[in-house]
Amino acid sequence: MTKEMSRGAERARYVNGLFAQIAEHYDLMNRLMTGGQDVRWRRFAIQKLAVLPGERVLDLGCGTGDLAREVLRVTPSAQVAAADFTWQMMAVGKAQKGALPFVTADALQTPFPGECFDGVVSGYLMRNVGDLEGAIREQLRVLKPGGRVVILETTQPGRNLLSPFIWLHMHLVIPLLGGLISGVREAYQYLPNSTEKFLTAEELAERLRAAGWEDVGFRRFMFGTMACHWARKP
Repeated sequence: MTKEMSRGAERARYVNGLFAQIAEHYDLMNRLMTGGQDVRWRRFAIQKLAVLPGERVLDLGCGTGDLAREVLRVTPSAQVAAADFTWQMMAVGKAQKGALPFVTADALQTPFPGECFDGVVSGYLMRNVGDLEGAIREQLRVLKPGGRVVILETTQPGRNLLSPFIWLHMHLVIPLLGGLISGVREAYQYLPNSTEKFLTAEELAERLRAAGWEDVGFRRFMFGTMACHWARKP
C-alpha cells in the first residue's frame, strides 16, 4: 500500500468515526447551521438532477437519506438507491424517517454494476473522501452515457466584506453549537477545517471537466460557503 493510499484509508476511518458519533443529531445540526437553508439547497440539487419517471438514481454518501427522499417526493416512480459507508447514519434515517433501499458502500468502490444509473447525487460527500479523483471516476463508472451528476458541497468562500463574520460563524459558532447539541465538538471543528482545505467551486468544476464530464456548471449559496455542481456523462 502506498503512503497516499494509507493516508486515504486513515482519513476514511477518521471521518467514519466522526459521523457515527453525530448521526443522531446530524439533521438537526444541518438545519441550525444553515438556518434551514439546506432544505432549499437539496431541492435545488434535485431540480438540477431532473429525474424522469422510472429512472434509476443513486444518492451517494446519503447520510440519513434526505436527497433520496427528495427524489421520490418529486418523482415518485423513480428507482432510488441510497448508499453510505457510515451505517449509523442510515440507521438513524430509517428509525426517524422510514426505510429506504439503503446500502453500506464506499464512495470509491460501490457494489453497483457499470452504467446502471441515470443520475447520481451527493450531499456533503466529496470533501470527505480520501481520493477525490477516485470518487469522481466511480460516479462516472456507474452512470449510463448521458447520465447526470449533481454535487452539493461546502466550498472555500472568496474574500469579501463578510469574510470575518463567516470565519466567526464557522470556527466559533458552529463548533460551540455542535458541541452543545451532539457532545462531539471535534466533528464540528472538522467541518470548517475541511471546508477551508477543500477546492474552490471553480477548482471542483475544473476537476470534473478534466475527468471527462460535459456541460459542467455550478451555483454558490450562503455567501459562497456552499456550492451545487452539475454535469453530464458523455
